[in-house]
This record gives sequence, C-alpha cells and structure tokens, in this order.
Amino acid sequence: MTKKEPTFTEAFQKLDDLSKKFEQQDVDLETSVTYLEQGLKLASICKKRLAEVENTVMQIQEKYNESNI
Repeated sequence: MTKKEPTFTEAFQKLDDLSKKFEQQDVDLETSVTYLEQGLKLASICKKRLAEVENTVMQIQEKYNESNI
C-alpha cells in the first residue's frame, strides 16, 4: 500500500511545525539534517500543488476567455 501524498494545507502545516521546532529547541546536527530533508520534501509538495492550482486557474480563464463571456 502506498502512502498518500499530503494536501497543500497538510504539507504547509507540517513545514510550519518543523520551522517552529528549529526556533524553539536546541536541535542537534543529525536532527537538523533530518528536519532539513523533511522540510525540502514538504516544500516541494507545496510547490507542486501550487503549480497544479495555477494551471487549473489558467485553464478556467482560457475557457471563459475563448467563449467571450
């Protein structure tokens, strides 16, 4: 069974939680690297989701611009 990729909101919240951990705790080097990797993965998911939404919005705009509404 494959793990479902988080939604934009879920990924953004997890990214925010990671940044708060960095701010509030004395994080050791190994943990920092783990957090960095997780953060980059979550940022990538957010970027991908935003691109998908932007593409959808552009398609909707094109659809209605072509129909002269």
